[in-house]
Amino acid sequence: MSGLIGKKIGMTSIFDENGKNIPCTVIEAGPCIVTQVRTEEVDGYSALQLGFDDKTEKSATKAEAGHAKKAGTSVKRKVVEFQGFEGDYKLGDAITVAHFIEGEFVDIAGTSKGKGFQGVVKRHGFGGSEMSHGQQSVGRAPGSVGAASYPGRIFKGKKMAGRMGGERVNVENLRVYKVVPEKNLLVVKGCVPGHKNSYVIIQK
Repeated sequence: MSGLIGKKIGMTSIFDENGKNIPCTVIEAGPCIVTQVRTEEVDGYSALQLGFDDKTEKSATKAEAGHAKKAGTSVKRKVVEFQGFEGDYKLGDAITVAHFIEGEFVDIAGTSKGKGFQGVVKRHGFGGSEMSHGQQSVGRAPGSVGAASYPGRIFKGKKMAGRMGGERVNVENLRVYKVVPEKNLLVVKGCVPGHKNSYVIIQK
């Protein structure tokens, strides 16, 4: 699947032709620079490695600096491989948001917001216990978790309290509402995982 690397700008809403208010996410998509070309002869598969968002030379390693110099570009903060590109691309070529067409559907992957250590009510949607007279401070407690003397342990995968968020999330079939090439902006219907200014991977 071909695509681009982008940065989540934030959310807004637009009105469609019927006057309906549509919640949308604005993404700064590209321009992405081709930093490496994978071929069947050398690597065993065909793909393009794209880089996005400049990184300072001071914070770059020598390996990153040498890799970027070979492509004739600056060091990039985010580097991702994409398969499925049609056409002959060379090192240093730029791929812009014009790669997408208004009305088509894309998949967007990103890292969800980290919410820290949460209990079972927030993390898994448990109902908690009934708030009746005599009820002590166990309203949001998970309740019984163990089995009997056999097997005498808690099974793996048991829904319990723990760290929530901060995971890779892929949202499929988001409609592209608007493409703004002069500002490298992509407007898609619905929400996209991650906080503002977080990196996302857009695939078509």
